[in-house]
Amino acid sequence: MDHLVISFVGKDQPGIVDQLSAIIQQHQGNWQNSSLHHLIGTFAGVIEVSASANDIQALDSALKQLPDLQVQTQITSTADSDEQAAITLELTANDRQGIVQDISSVIHHQGGNLIKLVSKQGAAPHTGQTMFNAKAQIQVNQTQLDELICALENLADDLMVDISQ
Repeated sequence: MDHLVISFVGKDQPGIVDQLSAIIQQHQGNWQNSSLHHLIGTFAGVIEVSASANDIQALDSALKQLPDLQVQTQITSTADSDEQAAITLELTANDRQGIVQDISSVIHHQGGNLIKLVSKQGAAPHTGQTMFNAKAQIQVNQTQLDELICALENLADDLMVDISQ
C-alpha cells in the first residue's frame, strides 16, 4: 500500500469532510489519520490515506480538482519505525511572540524530532493573563530526555513541562 498525505484549506462551509471522504472512498482509499480544524472562518486539515498503487494517482488527481479547496498532496510509502522513544510533552507558559520557535529550536538542538504540535491560547483562571498551552509529541533518544527537559525549562521561568510516555 502507498500513502497519500493531503493538506487542504478553504472557506469553511458545511460538507467539506463529506466531500473529501466521498472522493477517498470512490478511489478505494482508506482514511487513516487526520487533523481537521476550523480556524477564523476557514477549514483546514491534514489527512493520511492509504490506497493501492493503482488507485492513488487517480485519487490524487480527483482531490486536486476540488473547486473550493486549496489542496496539496504527497505520495509516500510507509516509513520505517526507528528506535527512538515517543514522548508527549504538555507545555504551559505566559504567551509571548516567538514561543513556538524557541520550543521547536530546543527540541531540534537536543536531538528530538517534533512529530505533532497542538497549541492554543487561553486566559489564566485567576489573572486573566493570556497563556500558551501546547501538547507536543516528539521522538527522542531516551538518554537525551533529561537534557531536553532541562533545556526547555531554561527557556523561561514560567514554562512548565509535563512528560508522559
